[in-house]
Amino acid sequence: MQKLILVLWPSFWVAAVAEVVFFTVINPAEFYLFGAAVSFSPLATYSIGFFCFWALCAAACAACLFYQRSAADINHLPPRI
Repeated sequence: MQKLILVLWPSFWVAAVAEVVFFTVINPAEFYLFGAAVSFSPLATYSIGFFCFWALCAAACAACLFYQRSAADINHLPPRI
């Protein structure tokens, strides 16, 4: 549970900052995706954008936590029976 919190909490804050910066520059009413105008409401666009940023940041935090393991944790062999 602690590792889950170590991944989700910092990624939540980074996603919040990324969304503020992104939607300061981009207007959701003028947002185009694959050449077509997005027909979602601005609130839905903000929500989808936030969860996409959160997933991306959570993946980065999870990769960081994965690569932080020590050699003893990685090379630990199970006991023989």
